[in-house]
This record gives sequence, structure tokens and C-alpha cells, in this order.
Amino acid sequence: MAKLSHLETHITERGSLTVLEKILPEGIKRIFYIYNAENQVRGGHRHKLAYNALVCVGGTCKVYVHNGEIEEIYHLDSPDKCLLLEPRDWHTMYDFSKNSVLLVLSDRFYEKEDYVYEKYSDLNN
Repeated sequence: MAKLSHLETHITERGSLTVLEKILPEGIKRIFYIYNAENQVRGGHRHKLAYNALVCVGGTCKVYVHNGEIEEIYHLDSPDKCLLLEPRDWHTMYDFSKNSVLLVLSDRFYEKEDYVYEKYSDLNN
């Protein structure tokens, strides 16, 4: 199941520095970010192999996760929160605040074949 954690953050009078390291089991191979997504739903899939780490570096968003057994909603509202998604975690991102930026780190390069778009409830029928 997905796991929410707080990233190592160093706060001084000069500002805050948050570190992203040793987050994904196989390292980072791909980085992308989602923005201008206010009033939109993104995601809507799970993976066969890829682990992804989500950090809302600006603004806020919510992430719905279903791993086939458990459903949960995570609120990413701080740049020191990181949501690690396992491959089996079907997810959607929504309720993006104005000017939000969602950073996504993946341990795999993009492969169309790695995406599964059927919801778990659809697979059980």
C-alpha cells in the first residue's frame, strides 16, 4: 500500500531545504511534474513494475489510492510530504489548488506497457 512520509528538511533563517534521496527502491530514472491542473483529475491507472514518489512542491492536491484491498485518500499539502506509490496502487490525483505543482519521481523510464487503466472494482466483475 502507498506510504506517506516526511522528507528530511533543514530549516534555517535563510530558508528551508528538503532532501529527496533513497526514496525509490531502484533509484530515479524519470522525473516529471503536473501543473495547470486545477479542476482536473490526473492519473487513473496503476503500474505493473514502476514505483512512483509524489511531492506537491507548490500548492496542494489529493491522491486517491486503491491497492485492490484498501482505499485511502492522501492530502499532499506541504513540500516535505512524499507519497510513495507501489506498482499495484491504482491512483488518481485531484483537487489541485491554483498554481499547484506535483512532482513525480519514477524508478522506471516511460513504458506504455507498464500502465494498467482498469480499476480494481472493474477487474472483479
